[in-house]
Amino acid sequence: MLLQRTLFLLIGITISALLFHAVPTSSPGTAELPFPPRRAAYEMETSGDTGNFRMPRNVIPHRHYHTNIGGKVPLGVMNKRKGLRIVVTGGAGFVGSHLVDRLIARGDSVIVVDNFFTGRKENLAHHFGNPRLELIRHDVVQPILLEVDQIYHLACPASPVHYKFNPVKTIKTNVVGTLNMLGLAKRVGARFLLTSTSEVYGDPLQHPQAETYWGNVNPIGVRSCYDEGKRTAETLTMDYHRGLGIEVRIARIFNTYGPRMCLDDGRVVSNFVAQALRKEPLTVYGDGKQTRSFQYVSDLVEGLIRLMEGEHVGPFNLGNPGEFTMLELAQVVQEVIDPNAKIEFRPNTADDPHMRKPDISKAKELLGWEPTISLRQGLPLMISDFRQRIFGELRDVSAASSSQ
Repeated sequence: MLLQRTLFLLIGITISALLFHAVPTSSPGTAELPFPPRRAAYEMETSGDTGNFRMPRNVIPHRHYHTNIGGKVPLGVMNKRKGLRIVVTGGAGFVGSHLVDRLIARGDSVIVVDNFFTGRKENLAHHFGNPRLELIRHDVVQPILLEVDQIYHLACPASPVHYKFNPVKTIKTNVVGTLNMLGLAKRVGARFLLTSTSEVYGDPLQHPQAETYWGNVNPIGVRSCYDEGKRTAETLTMDYHRGLGIEVRIARIFNTYGPRMCLDDGRVVSNFVAQALRKEPLTVYGDGKQTRSFQYVSDLVEGLIRLMEGEHVGPFNLGNPGEFTMLELAQVVQEVIDPNAKIEFRPNTADDPHMRKPDISKAKELLGWEPTISLRQGLPLMISDFRQRIFGELRDVSAASSSQ
């Protein structure tokens, strides 16, 4: 019996030794993983059947792992565009919600981060139940940890009514919020797009305004929380780009209008449309000779996406070069909504720019972008949305009063 056990033991040791020498092992400290670490999670390609991964040039880090287990990947699968994971701060707002529509429509997964100061859940209600939308109530002045490929940073109140209501919060959003989102971009290797504003030009002494113009801004005025806040955000964005190699894009947005604008946000197009529908006088501030340029929201969204997907940092002016005085805009609204609407003049607000018109030569040349929808084409689309919301509110108020 003892002889048998000794024999079996010797046979086992022999087999183990043979297996140990026959199977290759990893060198010390380099244990093989079934997938690469998260920081190196790139969309990978294989060369033949060797299984040796290589990172394609200019590929953005992605959260999904891809290995060629079992041989070649079918050509149709390799050529199919893979949806990205994208965060949109301020994504429940006017512009942000239209951007979310476009991203989801093309197959991306979108995380909306919004504190709902000016954003509305109703702007995204048509996506509720879609697994490719996540909605997070969060203020960007507090850090947030996410795993994403791209960051569209839109969070900030953009109308005088809102940013003058809480100027300290506005400057914190522009500075601390931008720092937090740039920090996120650095941590996960995401591309970052800042939506700046034409207000960085202040009350311009150059007309039209090109991206090379440094502006004429009052740093201590009532609008400076927004104007100077955005200028600081641009500074931070470029410093992260130059100093840390973060991929960034900067858009300077000019006056934009369309469905889902806040009804009473103090911006001239929404003011005029809401007043005309409610049979109130159209309030023109100052002499009405100050000029603005108005782009429809879908044109802006197209520009933002082209900028994000392109190879140029910017800044880029995104706006419609068609220029209107405030009186001309009031007359267009009269024509479209109510020819009998009255115009009422009021004292002008402080630091109100006298002229605003973008030079979009750079966007035309480098992004292949220019607006396609005129004011007279876009206004009816916005008016339809405003009419439904305004008279829907009136019906709700009437119903509530009658039930009491």
